[in-house]
Amino acid sequence: MAYFDDAKVGDKVYGLIFGKGKIVECYEDSHYVIMVRFSNGHEVAYTEDGIPNWGNFKKQTCYYRKDVDLSKADFSPSEKILSHKKIIKFREKGTLEVRLPSGIWSNVKKCPESYIEEICENEQYHLFRKKQKK
Repeated sequence: MAYFDDAKVGDKVYGLIFGKGKIVECYEDSHYVIMVRFSNGHEVAYTEDGIPNWGNFKKQTCYYRKDVDLSKADFSPSEKILSHKKIIKFREKGTLEVRLPSGIWSNVKKCPESYIEEICENEQYHLFRKKQKK
């Protein structure tokens, strides 16, 4: 049995990418079984296992709100603002992280190129950081 097998329109969910949301549509006979509208207006389709239809995510990123445990998620602010040169350098090395709209830090490789380009065009360099050592 998959995570979203019993999903209904109106169910409250939490996406690790965009934060709070609601299921606005359920599909049958499709690879994507639900459509979620988030507080910021984004709509994303998800598989029955909670995997989104965009980006490079191979793990579940959408959960029912009652099931979410964000105690291990990193919401900390960036310690310093990176220069454009540093962003390029860290991206090439694979050590660049980006702050998602939900506030969680994620590897830049998992995000769509358009999101990264938009941040760079708007010079929002505070949304990038070097990968933190654990």
